[in-house]
Order: sequence, then structure tokens, then C-alpha cells
Amino acid sequence: MTAEMRSRIRAGDTEAFGELFDEHADAVRRHAVWSGGDPALADDVVSLTFLEAWRIRESLRPDGGALRPWLLGIATNVLRNRRRAARRHREALRRLPARDTVPDFADEVVGRLHDADQVAAALAALRALRRADREVFLLCVWSQLDYAAAAEALGVPVGTVRSRLSRARTRLRALAEQEMARTRKIPVEQGEYR
Repeated sequence: MTAEMRSRIRAGDTEAFGELFDEHADAVRRHAVWSGGDPALADDVVSLTFLEAWRIRESLRPDGGALRPWLLGIATNVLRNRRRAARRHREALRRLPARDTVPDFADEVVGRLHDADQVAAALAALRALRRADREVFLLCVWSQLDYAAAAEALGVPVGTVRSRLSRARTRLRALAEQEMARTRKIPVEQGEYR
């Protein structure tokens, strides 16, 4: 089935591409949310990923296994490009003259929500990882790719995936322990603890 699907996609079969989208769009979206941290932009990443997959469909190898690693590799590149563009945009804005601004209270409101704090802490821990380690962690843990599929998605050897994943897990464990130590036994009022 996969060889036939690859052949149909390479030939520009829109129905096959629709099936590909139906089967993998949710996985690409989850990967985008965990990689980028912004659910509002995840749909854009899904759109750009499938647009790019359509554009480069002829470069898809005719042999191979599942198509999810190919799509997640494209999504990873789309996310990299978005981050580069955002960084260039921020740098351009920094060069503009400063104007009086109204304080933004959105972060303060969001900070009051317990779930949002946990998500923010998890995303902060992920952002603290090196980019290469974070990408492997997201592909293997959140997107549940095996080592070989993650290696294919990133274009690196399987051994590199294993070492990056090990390093990411060790670093995340240390960050989680630091966060737990920081939040444990914070005095709320006299004699009370959270």
C-alpha cells in the first residue's frame, strides 16, 4: 500500500494526497504545537507542510515505509523557517524607533491559570534544550516516531538520534527536578504550605 501511495503522490494524484492529509494532518499539527508552542500557528504550519509536500512530491523516494517521517521532516523544516523569519522580524522591529506603548496584561492573566503555568514550564524546559536535541525529543516522544523514522525525518544517522534523545531526556529530567525543588513548600501564609 505504501509503495502504491508513494507512486500516486509522486504522480500528482490529488485523491492520494487528500488521503495523506486526512491520515497525517493531526500528527503534523501536534508536532507543530509542541515544537512551536503556539496552537494558533499550528494550523499554518500544517498548511505550509502539506503545501511544501505537494511542491516537492516528485522528490519523494519511490521506496520506503510510512510517509509520516517524511511529512514530519518537512514540518520540522517549516518550523525552522518560521523561527528564522520571526527572528528577522523581531530584529527589524528593534531597529525601529521606540514609541510609547500600553502595557500588555495578557501574560499576567494567563499566569494565573494553573494549567497554563504547567504548559509554560514544559515549553520553557523544551526551549532550554539545544535545537537538535529538542527536535529529536519531539519527534520520538511527542510524535512517537521510532529511531529510524526520526533519523529519516531529520536526515541524520540513527545513532545521532539515540544520543540526542538520551541527552534531551537527561537535561529535561534535571530541569524538572529544579522546577519541583523551586515550587515545593512555598509558604502561603504563616505555617501553611502549598
